[in-house]
Amino acid sequence: MAQKPDVFAFLEHPRQDPDVYPLKIRKTEFREIYKPMTAEEASGQAERCLDCGNPYCEWKCPVHNYIPNWLKLAEAGRIMEAADLCHETNSLPEVCGRICPQDRLCEQACTLQTGFGAVTIGAIERYIVDEALKQGWRPDLSRVRTKPWSVGIVGAGPAGLACADIMTRNGISVTVYDRYPEIGGLLSFGIPDFKLELQVMRRRREVLEGAGVHFKLNCEIGRDIQANELQKMHDALFFGLGTYTPVEASLPGMDKGGIVPAMEYLIGQTGHLYGMDLPGYEHIDLKGEDVLVLGGGDTAMDCVRTALRQGAASVHCVYRRDQQNMPGSQREVNHAMKEGVRFEFNSQPLRLIHEDRKLVGLEIAKTRLVTSGGGRARPEIISGSEQVLPASALIFAFGYRPSPPQWLQDIGVDTDEGGLVSMKQRLPGQTSNPAIFAAGDMVRGSDLVVTAIADARETAQSIIQYLEMAQPQLKRA
Repeated sequence: MAQKPDVFAFLEHPRQDPDVYPLKIRKTEFREIYKPMTAEEASGQAERCLDCGNPYCEWKCPVHNYIPNWLKLAEAGRIMEAADLCHETNSLPEVCGRICPQDRLCEQACTLQTGFGAVTIGAIERYIVDEALKQGWRPDLSRVRTKPWSVGIVGAGPAGLACADIMTRNGISVTVYDRYPEIGGLLSFGIPDFKLELQVMRRRREVLEGAGVHFKLNCEIGRDIQANELQKMHDALFFGLGTYTPVEASLPGMDKGGIVPAMEYLIGQTGHLYGMDLPGYEHIDLKGEDVLVLGGGDTAMDCVRTALRQGAASVHCVYRRDQQNMPGSQREVNHAMKEGVRFEFNSQPLRLIHEDRKLVGLEIAKTRLVTSGGGRARPEIISGSEQVLPASALIFAFGYRPSPPQWLQDIGVDTDEGGLVSMKQRLPGQTSNPAIFAAGDMVRGSDLVVTAIADARETAQSIIQYLEMAQPQLKRA
């Protein structure tokens, strides 16, 4: 007779996050700060799930993971089955388990969040997939019937990999093109190893290649292969190019130097860490510098925590609003605080200060938040509150805009005034060229990894529908 689940386990076992490495160690190393969960820890935390009749955690998750179901499997130690279930809705569950802002998504929606502490959904998801892969888990493709079509995917970031996953599971030949030497896009190069180690993406590459996905890396469209040639090689194309153009600021003194571009800084650090030659991304070492990072999102947190690990003399984050209004994960903010980052909340940058063309400081003014018209509270400068923060390096982390290449237009893919790919709504993800599809940040603007995965998986189904309806001339690459 099956043992009856303990519905009051959440009273006996409080929420427990995974252990982190000691502060002195983690603030100097580029490795993930969380220790892996043990089987006992994962089972005990999973047991806290109430298995709600209407699981709000699933609805809040952009890919609608079957969270209560795989929590119960994890509780019972049925890891392989749990991994299968994770992959039914998510192409990169081990990534989302690490970097999703669960505190704003599934865990925020957990029934236990108020009063008892949410189930540690993200940590258990990471445990399930890591452990299953360690035990040899691979997708079961034994019932997949090979179809005669070929799809080219440009961009090996989360959107491109999610599309490749769905294509392969439907028997369609896939080739993924990317300009970097590793898969993952900004998962590998823009997110530091203390949040997501490169080895995680290398392991996922093994899984995808084992399933039949072909990768052509160090390959840039428009340089190594022309876009019109790519069209001739495949029956349909998918683009997941992301957003790389930084949102610029305009402050007096910017022309005199001292500015460190955020994305180039993060990518250059990863290239240096792994000994990769990444043209255009030099290694910027901020050891001994007084570093200021402007912005309140996850990129800003990645920059401040990277500067700390490089040995910066001081690191400050300057943000116009208060902590509650920061767009990034509060979990990342808390880690940054513990590691030694100083936060200047309610602070408006005014001008850069140089001596002999060397950056020495940033003048700021304090702000108060003013609400009018029911919109988001806006910062208003408090007169007479000006002060100067010492700085020898300044990083702008205000987000990113689309950067559509010229060749998109050359092959009939329209973009709007802001550079986002225009969707014609015949099929989800279908562009103005009916044989070309797109998803992720280049369509919706900078957003979460999990939303890029969700969009790409839906778009992949559109590609399959298009191929079945159009029956194009076969161009298997």
